[in-house]
This record gives sequence, structure tokens and C-alpha cells, in this order.
Amino acid sequence: MEKGKYADVNGIKMYYEIHGEGKPLVLIHGGGSNIETTFGRTMPLFAKYFKVIAVELQAHGRTTDRNAPETFEQDAKDVVDLLKQLKIDKAFIFGFSNGGSTALQIAIRHSEIADKIVVASVAYKREGFADGFFEGLKNATLKDMPQPFQDAFLKLGNDAGALQNMFNKDKQRMLDFMDWHEGDLKRITAPVLIINTDKDVVLPEHSIKILRLIPNAQLIILPGMHGAFIDEGGAAAKGSKLPELAAELVKEFLNS
Repeated sequence: MEKGKYADVNGIKMYYEIHGEGKPLVLIHGGGSNIETTFGRTMPLFAKYFKVIAVELQAHGRTTDRNAPETFEQDAKDVVDLLKQLKIDKAFIFGFSNGGSTALQIAIRHSEIADKIVVASVAYKREGFADGFFEGLKNATLKDMPQPFQDAFLKLGNDAGALQNMFNKDKQRMLDFMDWHEGDLKRITAPVLIINTDKDVVLPEHSIKILRLIPNAQLIILPGMHGAFIDEGGAAAKGSKLPELAAELVKEFLNS
């Protein structure tokens, strides 16, 4: 097992961890999050069956920032360039929320490295988000960021200024979000598993639209709020076995 390594990637020092053995499975966290807050509960389950490569994106967790806005396209390039440094030619990719958008960009722009893709809680158009999402975001401040995510960021030795910077960049990326071209989704060649929840920030109906656009796609709608199915930030109900179930569903898709 490897843990706690850094790679120089496109002007940032990118933090990543490797756990387990087998086919490579890249885990990409959500916005405002890190490896532990998004995949802390499910990563050990995946590491039983795969060589898990968990990454932290620009300005998140232990990865440094660059003097440029965050974009899903740049995040995708960062992940792919890290994999090239690790001499990984083909990998499974699992991205949650903003990480799911990054995973889709990998499938669109770097199809040669994408084996199978799992994307959770993602939208390709602004209309795919729940009513009021963008309006609420305009007035959001750091105080609106859930405390567990703030605590997790600061626990890694980051300072309050870095936390504010991450929040600002995440917020601006979503405020600037532009609809993606449907043709890009139609050209995805990798098999894709789409996961959403019935009370997510992304509408379940929008997930069905994505399902219809991607040629080789499957869809699962699970119960709960955003992130509950993997217990992101402790979102799962107390005693819930849903994260274990979700991990099994993902494993079955990847191994099929």
C-alpha cells in the first residue's frame, strides 16, 4: 500500500493515495471535499477488489492551487496526466458531484484512458439542477459551507485563507457553469454508470436525459439526499447500509 504521495502536475503539487491491488480505479471527490470526506467509507470497500488511486484536485485537500480558475476540463487533464506519470494506460473512473463532471470530461476528452466510468450527481445543463440552486449560490458565503467539510480541510493543516480560496473558486466555477453540448455526451465510447438520488441537487429527470444521450449507459436512482449513498460528509442516515450496497453495485458494473 502506498499513501500520501505528491506529483508535479501542470503547475500544481497533486496529492494522491494508492490502496489495494487489481485493475486501477480512480476516485475523484466532490467540490469542497477531499478523499476522506467523499470516499472515507467506501474507499476501503473498493480497495478489496481494485487498485484504488484516490486524488485531490486543484486547491482541494492537500493539493496546491494555481493562479487560474478551476475548470472541469483542467481537472480532467490533471487526473489524466497524473495517471500517465504513474504509467497507467487504462483505468476505471468514479467521480462524485463535481468529480463526476470531471470524470465525464475524461470520457469526452481523454477517451483512450477511460475504461468504464461511474458518475454520480452530475448535470450537463443548468436546468438539471434543482430549482433555486444557482440563485442560492449567488449569495452563498463560507458560513453556508457545511462545517464537517470546513473542519476536514483545516484538519489537513490548511489555513483559513486557503479554505476561503477553495470556497471562492468552487462557487465561481458553478456560477460560470455553461451548458455542455449534447454531441459531446453522444460521442462517449466508454460504458457509463450514472448514479443519482431521489432528493439530490441534480434532478432525477435530468439523469434520465444523460442516460438517453450516452450510447452505452446505465442508470441507478437511489434514495436519499446528495451524497447519502456513499456517506459523503456523514450524509447517510445512522445505521444505513446504503454505502455498502452502492459500493457493491459499482463493483458489479465495473467487473461486468
